[in-house]
Amino acid sequence: MNRFFLLFATLALVACTTVAPIDPAALPEVPAGFKEGDGRWKTIAPAEAQPRGTWWKAFADPDLDGLIEGANDSNTSVQVASARLAQARALVRSAQADRYPQVGARAGVVRQTEPLQGNLPATLINAGADLSYEVDLFGKLARTADAAQLDAQAREALLQSTRLLVQANVAQTYFAIRAVDAERSLVRATLAAYGDTLRLTERRFQAGDVAELDVARVTTEVAATESEAIALDRARAELEHALAVLVGAVASRFQLAAADWNFVLPVIPAGVPSTVLARRPDVSAAQRSMLAAQTRVGVAQAAWFPDLLLTGSAGYASPQLGNLFNWSTRAWGLGALLSLPVFDGGRREAGVLNAQAELDAALAVYREQILVAFKDVEDQLSSLRLLADQAQVQARAVAAADRATVLSDSRYRNGLVSQLELLDAQRSELRNRRQALQVRSAQYQATVGLIRALGGAWEPARTESNAGSLLAERRE
Repeated sequence: MNRFFLLFATLALVACTTVAPIDPAALPEVPAGFKEGDGRWKTIAPAEAQPRGTWWKAFADPDLDGLIEGANDSNTSVQVASARLAQARALVRSAQADRYPQVGARAGVVRQTEPLQGNLPATLINAGADLSYEVDLFGKLARTADAAQLDAQAREALLQSTRLLVQANVAQTYFAIRAVDAERSLVRATLAAYGDTLRLTERRFQAGDVAELDVARVTTEVAATESEAIALDRARAELEHALAVLVGAVASRFQLAAADWNFVLPVIPAGVPSTVLARRPDVSAAQRSMLAAQTRVGVAQAAWFPDLLLTGSAGYASPQLGNLFNWSTRAWGLGALLSLPVFDGGRREAGVLNAQAELDAALAVYREQILVAFKDVEDQLSSLRLLADQAQVQARAVAAADRATVLSDSRYRNGLVSQLELLDAQRSELRNRRQALQVRSAQYQATVGLIRALGGAWEPARTESNAGSLLAERRE
């Protein structure tokens, strides 16, 4: 009966250290589909282990490929995240090492007086080995190692998140530069056209066909357009410098030659977010951090229960070095220490409360990350849908403005309208063409933003992942 009672008490104590599961009510409700998906999008189990893929190759741009490969190797944010992951993995090894026996060797010489020997000085030489092992009665060491492992998994996910963020920033900055290049070409071409108009107006003024006011108007337009061209040059230089930082290059030596913007915008097929959103590395990192905090609640609770430490030692001790390893000088010892704090002024209770507060904070961060993930996808889906509509409308505006410029130029050369009407038509055409380029640039930015919101490449993920629910993974 005594043995049965002891076994029952031990099992009861172990049960007391079981960590309560995450309450699903504390997590956001998973929608059946994305609002911007026409009902064709759905959610699935997480697949954060799936590769993110070389998604940027869908743009078929060699320059972009080279820039992102350079950023993967040399970006400082990626290097910092990689070092943090290595640090977390080292902490895992340190936590796991506490679960194994600790063996050490010792050797020493002591010169001291012996009170029972007339206080005469004596020398004692010793050599041996010591062993210690903490019995993990209530899972404290195991939970500590589990928490460290979850922290390392969170760091690995953060590394993936940082790499994906850097890749997306490189792509968006690169596309912004190409958009500026296209806009610069358009403004320069318009400036050349204004120069032709100015020369024609000056000849007509010298011939007495127009007033000096017409020359002043065209001169104003030429100067204003040239100022806009210089502003675009400045914007491109700043974007180029930002791109240099992203790829880990010195801005003073980095240069990206101007090129035509002729690559095709890839189309992400419908239904993809259902298979990719679960791979978002920032969501995975928040989940692992929450589970690590949950595990540390169990570590804090285990502090209420006793620790059992087994020790052992063996060696030799002799007053003379020559006799140190004689069989008669051998010595050994075994010990067991069971310790249980009785009063600590509330330290253990404070530790449990602190661990629970950390869990509550991690749960709130995880919930927020889930909400942000769905928001990001909805933002980019709506942006792409509305930008496609805007591009069609803007194309009609460009065509109409181009036709108006042709008609105004013909009427002006035939003296049917004033030069002011031609300038208005040319100004309207330039504005609409630049707006069309900005819409196109926004489409590229939104496409990259959607890829990042989905967690990387849009190849369908395997649904047999054992990672659990996208929004909750319980540990008991």
